[in-house]
Amino acid sequence: MKYAIAVFLGAVSYGILSTIVVKAYGRGYELGEVVGSQLLVGFVLSWLLAAVTKRNAIRKRRNAVGSGEGGRSAVPARPALSWKQRLLLMAAGMPTALTGLLYYQSLRYIPNSLAIILLFQFTWMGVLVDAVRRRKRPSNLMLITLAVLFGGTLMAAGILDHGLANFDALGAALGLSAAVSYTMFVLFSGKAVPSAEPAYRSAWMITGGLILVFVLFPPAFLFNGLIWGPLLLFGFLLGLFGAFIPPVLFAAGVPHVGEGMAAVLGASELPVAVMLSAVVLHESVSVLQWAGVVLVLLGVAMPEVVRRLPHSRPKGGAHRA
Repeated sequence: MKYAIAVFLGAVSYGILSTIVVKAYGRGYELGEVVGSQLLVGFVLSWLLAAVTKRNAIRKRRNAVGSGEGGRSAVPARPALSWKQRLLLMAAGMPTALTGLLYYQSLRYIPNSLAIILLFQFTWMGVLVDAVRRRKRPSNLMLITLAVLFGGTLMAAGILDHGLANFDALGAALGLSAAVSYTMFVLFSGKAVPSAEPAYRSAWMITGGLILVFVLFPPAFLFNGLIWGPLLLFGFLLGLFGAFIPPVLFAAGVPHVGEGMAAVLGASELPVAVMLSAVVLHESVSVLQWAGVVLVLLGVAMPEVVRRLPHSRPKGGAHRA
């Protein structure tokens, strides 16, 4: 249960981000300042965690040696990452920074509740990419799931309520591009040096994202004094809930609950973001849109629920000679 709670809280943390970004825009901050301060805080917190992890590992090995248990056999040390591995991790972390840039920019054109719905299209995009890569048609269950997700998206996005008249094309394109970028991150991140210590993996991936953002948006806010204003608070909150807490909680919980259940628990990001849009940002969310959110959640959960259903056993055939 504690590992499931860890994954759930990690997803909830992601659901908070868009509301903080909208508030930062309301104070006049620009995209590069918002994302740059977020990743800078995440960079500092992640490397602090990596340093603490390294210190604790050294202490355990020393204690094991001192107690005569055999240091190497009791607490084996992981090999140091090569620069090739570090560069690979930094490259794998760049799509998540790109996702933040595209997603946060979409919030300038479309409501928060719609932006998170568009971002959630990574669910079917990942299935499509995997089917093309394997050259294998998705199962009937997956096709039904995609249909449920698509129908829920139409409802949750408000298209059935308001039509396409107030649907900003640029904002929608940015939101869908964020979903594409996030799909790339999901596909690549898990394959990038999986044997490395999770704390180091997270730190090097965030480093790659930070470098990308600082190249695209030079961090003038570090030198003009802007960082010492409210931007520091926004950056701290975004870095804490976006770049630090979720990776740590997911690294701790996903291996124990499994990827399927993690996807179900991770979908809690969606209702949290929509709820905060209605309560904090006072966006109008209709009953039909809420029904669409529920439908999207059912679509995400459906494969895992079906997988866990008990299979019927053949009658009388189990003990025949």
